[in-house]
Amino acid sequence: MNPARVFLRNIGHHLAEYLSQSRPGTVQLATSSPGQLVATLQPGDVLLVDGSSRVSGVIKYLTQSSWSHAALYAGEGYAVKENGEEEKVLLEADILEGIRLVPLSEYSSGHTRICRPVGLQEKDIDQLIAYGIDRLGHQYDLKNIFDLVRYLILPTPIPTRWRRKLLTLGSGDPTRAICSSLIAQAFQSIRYPILPEIDYLQTKGPNGQPYCQQTLKIRHHSLFVPRDFDVSPYFEIIKPAIRHNFDSKKLNWELTPPIEES
Repeated sequence: MNPARVFLRNIGHHLAEYLSQSRPGTVQLATSSPGQLVATLQPGDVLLVDGSSRVSGVIKYLTQSSWSHAALYAGEGYAVKENGEEEKVLLEADILEGIRLVPLSEYSSGHTRICRPVGLQEKDIDQLIAYGIDRLGHQYDLKNIFDLVRYLILPTPIPTRWRRKLLTLGSGDPTRAICSSLIAQAFQSIRYPILPEIDYLQTKGPNGQPYCQQTLKIRHHSLFVPRDFDVSPYFEIIKPAIRHNFDSKKLNWELTPPIEES
C-alpha cells in the first residue's frame, strides 16, 4: 500500500478516536425506556440519537439540531448474535469501526427519536435493509473526519447557508460513508423520499389549460444530515412512551405542598 495513504489512514484513525470521545460534563437523559424502544421499533425505522461525543457537538452546531447520529433498525431477521451477547439489530456507520451492526443497548440510555417511513411493503423494507447489510465492513469516510477536525481547531462563526456544506465534503468513495449518507442511499435505492428537491414544470391538461406539475428530484446522498429524517414530511415520528396504553392518570408524581401565593 502507498506509504502516504497508510500515513493518512493512521492519522485519520487517531483523529476518529479523539472525536468519538465524550465531551466532559455532558449528560444524556433517556426519553424512552429500553423496553419501550424494543416494543416500538419496526424494521426500516430510523433511530436518531442525541450524542455526547466531540463529533456530535460539531454536527449539532452545523445542523442546528439535537440529532447528531442516525441508525437503521434492521430487526431480528438480520440480527447478529455471538457468544451469548445481545442481538445486534441497528445498522450504522461508526466513525471508528465503519459500517456495522450494534445492539439496541448502544443508544437505549440516551435521548432518541424514532422516524418511521410510511406505506412501505415488506419487500421494500427487505430491500432497504439488505442495501445496508451488503455494505457491512465498509469504512467511515475519513475525509469527513478531517473536515470536522478542521472546524474543531478553527471554530469560527459560520453562516447558516454554509453549515450543511461542511458536512458534505466527503471523498465520494462508494466504499466509505457517514451515518446519514448511508441511510439516505438505502432509502434512495427503493425510491423513498426524505427531503427531495421540488421542481414545477408547466404543462397542459386534457382540456388544453396550462398548469404546473410538481416533480421530485433526488438530492445527492452526501447532502443529508440526521435532522432531515426528523423534519421530513414522509416520516412519522413515533414516541414509545405514549405508544402503548399511555394513561397520564397513572403517573407517579412527587407529593409536594402547594406554593402559597404572597
